[in-house]
Amino acid sequence: MSSDPRIDAYIAKAAPFARPILEKVRERVHAAAPDAEETMKWSAPGFTVDGKILLMMAAFKAHAALNFWRGQEIGDGNPKAGAMGQFGKLTSADDLPADAELDALIREAAVLAKTAPAPRKVKHEPKPPATLHPEFAAALKANPNAQAMLDGFPPSAQREYVDWVAEAKQDSTRAKRIADAVQWLSEGKRRHWKYENC
Repeated sequence: MSSDPRIDAYIAKAAPFARPILEKVRERVHAAAPDAEETMKWSAPGFTVDGKILLMMAAFKAHAALNFWRGQEIGDGNPKAGAMGQFGKLTSADDLPADAELDALIREAAVLAKTAPAPRKVKHEPKPPATLHPEFAAALKANPNAQAMLDGFPPSAQREYVDWVAEAKQDSTRAKRIADAVQWLSEGKRRHWKYENC
């Protein structure tokens, strides 16, 4: 595997405690997956196999992180620290697993990257249709243009108005929101129209 000079520069700029961690991970990837390629992704060092991300590493002010791209599918399958990668906040090379264990994980991840199809995203059940507050429904009935505009919006834009009115805790707040909503809808405006051209 050839080295990427951008990773050399990244490691050189890292805090002194992080350099040995990054160098160790790099060394183990070279040893365990010699066909992996070094690259930079999202301004952090990474390694790919057949164009698929194998793992990423990063250095921060007080810790470093190592994150296998499909970490939930390798080893014991339990991500140990969420966003900080499978090994939590690393503050020294001693926080990494032993070479044999790390190499095994790297090899397993490389095989997975080469052979397994990407996991399918879990589809979430669609949200139920938004329910109009009775006072908002009455105000819309009194203004057919506003009702027609709301009905013409996509469900997400409709929900923004409906939820905004429903979330009001005081009657006076709800009345003000209903008046604003009917006026804006009559003008063809979405709920967050003030920010659309920012």
